[in-house]
Amino acid sequence: QVQLVESGGGLVQAGGSLRLSCAASGSGFSINAMGWYRQAPGKQRELVAVIFSGGRTNYADSVKGRFTISRDNAENTVYLQMNNLKAEDTAVYYCNMEYRVYPNTYHYWGQGTQVTVSS
Repeated sequence: QVQLVESGGGLVQAGGSLRLSCAASGSGFSINAMGWYRQAPGKQRELVAVIFSGGRTNYADSVKGRFTISRDNAENTVYLQMNNLKAEDTAVYYCNMEYRVYPNTYHYWGQGTQVTVSS
């Protein structure tokens, strides 16, 4: 059974940093990609960053140069280092995993972790 466990959210002042972690557990599947999405109150969920199995990454324009996504393949864990945080980064951050159980592909969401940036 697939499970994602997130950690690392919290309250930080503008200009500060936080690091989010998301660990995947389970067996019998292979991971295509892991990423972070966020949803602010009254807004749609949006992609923040994603890292693919080969190491390629994509970022939302709003976080380029400030956020870094990385992955520990041995631990099936993805990290999001967030620097120079801004008030507009305040949101619930969700980990997402695209995985394959042959021959099908699935998506799984974490429970979400709150990030609040005070200005």
